[in-house]
Amino acid sequence: MNKLVLSLYSAAVWCAQPLLRLKLARRGRAEPGYLVNIDERFGQYQQPAVHNLPKDQQFVWIHAVSLGETRAVAVLIAALRQQLPGMKLLLTHGTATGRAEGARLLRAGDVQVWQAWDTKAVTDRFIQHFQPRMGIMMETELWPNMAATCAKYKVPLVIANARLSEKTYVQTKKFDVLARPAYESLTAVWPQSAADADRFAKLGAPVAGVFGNLKFDAVVDGVLLVQGKLWREAFSKPVVMFASSREGEELSLLQYLQKPTFNVQWLIVPRHPQRFEDVAALIVQHGFNVSKRSAWLDQPDTAEANTIWLGNSLGEMALYYGMSDAALLGGSFEPLGGQNLIEAAACGCPVVMGPSVFNFSESAALAIESGAAFAVDSMPKAVDTVSEMIESRAALDVARAAALQFARAHQGAAEKTATAVVEILS
Repeated sequence: MNKLVLSLYSAAVWCAQPLLRLKLARRGRAEPGYLVNIDERFGQYQQPAVHNLPKDQQFVWIHAVSLGETRAVAVLIAALRQQLPGMKLLLTHGTATGRAEGARLLRAGDVQVWQAWDTKAVTDRFIQHFQPRMGIMMETELWPNMAATCAKYKVPLVIANARLSEKTYVQTKKFDVLARPAYESLTAVWPQSAADADRFAKLGAPVAGVFGNLKFDAVVDGVLLVQGKLWREAFSKPVVMFASSREGEELSLLQYLQKPTFNVQWLIVPRHPQRFEDVAALIVQHGFNVSKRSAWLDQPDTAEANTIWLGNSLGEMALYYGMSDAALLGGSFEPLGGQNLIEAAACGCPVVMGPSVFNFSESAALAIESGAAFAVDSMPKAVDTVSEMIESRAALDVARAAALQFARAHQGAAEKTATAVVEILS
């Protein structure tokens, strides 16, 4: 039965290859990065194939599908390089922003390619071409054919920084006959929390330790953070950021901001760069002026009244958090599961979140418990809550201190994970 289901899945994925090419062409019009080396996704590589290398020269393969996972894996790669001097890294991604971020992590001898499309033929070519010593999937990524191919070639496959929301668990259980063999074939899973561990175990995954969240170990860009704080001291009004906002959420905020008068400078930083111009147009449609980060010189434009700042840049979240007195958490005001709040905490920026945080439920609960975050059930309540917070200097200072303490208290996952990887390799 399992072989039959896997064969049917494989046939469906094989038939979907032309649709993937069309999707990449369409996305490439907005993000040209998707048009780079498309054939890599189908097992055609420019790099020469490797054969029978000594173990210490074989690739350690890490898959970080998108921007968030790639930023999280940076600290793991740094820890691995300390424990494995001379490590050769094979880094794969699924999104253009993830690949662009991952390029910064490469050293001489490392290789970066697209994620292999999950057909038997493509996954076979990928493993045979690069012959990785082991594979490390980040957070939630696991594909049936890739898991089966790694088992076939005896390549240890693990999931690091693993998370599995209740919603995803329920959805996965519906395809248990396909998913369970993939999870059971893994060498190890290292979840972020005990709740994640329980859900992975129910799917048959070999849970080998709860290590916490790698994102707590991420090093904040100190130069950008200090620059943001210096700007904040020069502003006449407090600044509130809508961090990593998603489609539909900016509309809710802008509609509410038209009703009362808030003595706040608002900064919106959309989660996806392809939406920057759409959000700018939305701001103007609602009667506000817009000042884009790309047009700032020494600091943001503060002269024009009724202006909302737009953070239309990548890699500058530390600058934006440094500028902000507090933040709203994007992805939590629509049923999207929320975005990462750990970077905000590490920058000493308290957050107010909406009701949808199922992607980060553990860290959200811990942040609320520590006083680093506050939960509300709607956008109007979020705006009112953050406004009340910044009106009280004492309350804001307490929340900032709690955010920093929360971030520091949960570090250590990178070292634990790197040590576990080295144990498998040895």
